[in-house]
Order: sequence, then C-alpha cells, then structure tokens
Amino acid sequence: MSDNPSRALTAEAIGTFALCFIGILSINLDAISGADGTASLTTVALAHGLTIAVMVAALGALSGAHFNPAVTAGFVATGRMTPARGAQYVAAQVAGAVLASLLVGFLFGLEAVAAGTPAMSSNVHPLGGAAVEAVTTFLLVLVIFGTAVDARAPRSVYPMAIGLTVALDIMATGPITGAAMNPARALGPALVGGQWGAHWVYWVGPLLGGVAAAFLQHRFFMVTAPSRETAVRGGPAPAEERGLA
Repeated sequence: MSDNPSRALTAEAIGTFALCFIGILSINLDAISGADGTASLTTVALAHGLTIAVMVAALGALSGAHFNPAVTAGFVATGRMTPARGAQYVAAQVAGAVLASLLVGFLFGLEAVAAGTPAMSSNVHPLGGAAVEAVTTFLLVLVIFGTAVDARAPRSVYPMAIGLTVALDIMATGPITGAAMNPARALGPALVGGQWGAHWVYWVGPLLGGVAAAFLQHRFFMVTAPSRETAVRGGPAPAEERGLA
C-alpha cells in the first residue's frame, strides 16, 4: 500500500467528492438552469461515468481509485486490503460524499441535494431494488478487477472501461433504483438532504454484489494469472514507480 496513507485517503475523498458533486448537479440541470430537457438519462449516466473515468486515471496510482465502499469491501474480502485500511477508505469516501453534498446544498439549496439522492421507483419493491443494485455493482466490480487488478489486462483501458460500466448501469437502471452502485454515493446526499427511503437497499445490494464479483475474479478467473503482481494490483503504485523512493 501507499508509503503515505494520507495521500491515498485524500485521493479517495476527492474522487468520491467529484462523483457526488458532478452526479448531483447533473440530475438537477433543469431545476438549476431553468432550462427544459437538459437532464436526460444519458446526460446523467455520462456525467457519472466520465467523472469516474477521469478520477480513476488521475488518482488510481495513489489509492487504487476505489471511490466506493462496495469496491473496498471486495478488496478486503479477497485479502488485498486489511480491514483497518478498508475502514479508513470507507471513512474517506463517505467524507468526500458528504462534503460534496454540503457544497451543493450551500450553493443551490437542500432540495437539489434531496433530488440528487438515489431513490427507488414507487413500482419497485425494496427487495427487487436491492437485487438490481447487487447485479449492477457486481458488473462494476467485475470490470474493475478484470481491467485494473488483473495484470494480464491492458493498463490503458481500465479508466474508461470502469467509467463506461457506471454509465451503462445508470442508463439501464437509473429510473428503477437511482443506480447508486455505491453506498457512499447514497449516504452523502441522504445525510444532507434527508432522503432515507429504503436506504438499506443501497448498502446491502452493492456490498453483496461487489464482494461476489471480487471473489469470482479472485478465486476463479484470476487463479492462473502468471505473475504475483495480479495479487496486489488495484492499490497504490509502489513508491519507486511514483518517483518517491
């Protein structure tokens, strides 16, 4: 892991801050700008996905660019991260999400934060919502491990692959559950905006899906990986690779 944990934790907070700040604002484009028809599902999906892509590219060398407690849970469950460091990552992610929500609330009102909080359709049972969140997070973590963790994958592809997975998940399930795939993305605006409807869905679903995908990759798909690097990638780059040694 990083020779300086504060760098990794700061990177996790910034990346999650960016996801929540851009994500909440993209959902509120109509209300904030006064225009009609700008906040389409495609716009919201690409705003979230592109934010993740650029933040992964910018900060992945520092922290592994989890930005998501469900991703961190997968790393802890497969032994790539200690529970203590995982708890620190989750705390940093939640802090970033809360700070982003507070800033949006200060600038544009708490109504914008509430509107940007993931919420389920009234036609969906909470158990169905949890299942949808589990499947979409499963796909996200599967892609993260398959592109960013497995040393056999091309290094240049993973930021965009991860970002596009976020975007396609939102396009498919945004109107159903809000497509959080990320407990911090749900908790930050919920704390600030006061929207707690079926909040457990956004923890149980993503955590189950994320851990399941991590185990599948770790125990089955990556078991024949040719190098030790496969077992340790997905965290910060070694100090010597970042010119810090």
